Amino acid sequence: MFDYLGDRSIFFYGLLVILILGVIQGLGIGGLYFFKRSGEKRGNFFLGWLLICFSLTLLHNILVITDFFDHNPRFKFLPIYFTLTFPTLLFLHVKLNLYPSYRMRWSDIKHFLLPISQTSYFLFLFFSSTSYKSSIDRSFFNPFFGAFEQLLYIVFFFAYLYFSKKYIDRRKAAGKILVGMKKKIIYLEKLIQVFFILFAIHTLFILVDFFSYEFLGINLRRLKVYAGLGILSYAALVFWAGLYGFQTLIWGRKLFKHKN
Repeated sequence: MFDYLGDRSIFFYGLLVILILGVIQGLGIGGLYFFKRSGEKRGNFFLGWLLICFSLTLLHNILVITDFFDHNPRFKFLPIYFTLTFPTLLFLHVKLNLYPSYRMRWSDIKHFLLPISQTSYFLFLFFSSTSYKSSIDRSFFNPFFGAFEQLLYIVFFFAYLYFSKKYIDRRKAAGKILVGMKKKIIYLEKLIQVFFILFAIHTLFILVDFFSYEFLGINLRRLKVYAGLGILSYAALVFWAGLYGFQTLIWGRKLFKHKN
């Protein structure tokens, strides 16, 4: 995988610097959200975890393109891959900021089934013997690490973006809304709109790569420009989440302290 970067060119190191900056940004800003006092605490909690999960998954990609797992097989399936966790964390951040009086119910456990399953899969394999996990790799029908996982990732991310937008529209149509909530809605709506555009681009790279390889036998990952742009399409999601987090953490803190 990612053998297009095997020559360790200037392109490779430039890409690596950008990706590392994305990891640092996400982990730093995400961690600060666990200490944020203003705003909806549960909404802050889920945004913090979203940023951290985004960043750790980006770190996973960095370890892949640098062949870290190939040279250190004992670290294979390091549990830092959370593609099926993103939709839930994003959705709950939006919902709880729109409806801070909402109390989590047992029925909400459904949102966590895929995230828990994927994380458990990685934890199990990570603590398995090196010889055993070395024989396992991405597979087509694997729902946690493979083509089917990527399908679930795409479907659920778009689905939860849709659900988030529906909650935003419902809140906007709820009648009299105080100024604090109106401004909060603007922030959340922009968050979802930009995520939709960036994820649509990211999805395009995933699908073109998949169909070209499976049906045409063309490995686009061997093309430096295409493969580099593909991984940057994911990094863009991380940077956008970090930018949004920075905005609401610093100059948006007065905005998100409102619970009306």
